[in-house]
Amino acid sequence: MVHSKTKTSFYRRIYVAWLIQQGINSVPKIIEVTGMPRRTAQDTLAAIHELAIEMENRNGTYRITSWGAVSPQWVEDNIPQLKSVLEYP
Repeated sequence: MVHSKTKTSFYRRIYVAWLIQQGINSVPKIIEVTGMPRRTAQDTLAAIHELAIEMENRNGTYRITSWGAVSPQWVEDNIPQLKSVLEYP
């Protein structure tokens, strides 16, 4: 099934935020776990704030400080769906 660019972008951002919460909190670690290109990882990190998710960056190590309007429990409950849509391992 082909998913819209809007859906995959949204899912990618909340999935990366979830990874950060799990301690996969740097560009190299995100690339290692997802297989996404470096530029995609960097662009995704730069766009997370557009979902009102607040994040700190300390010398390339990220930390979620607020999930804003996104429910972290919904994200946790739907990780298999997010990974499937994004075609991540």
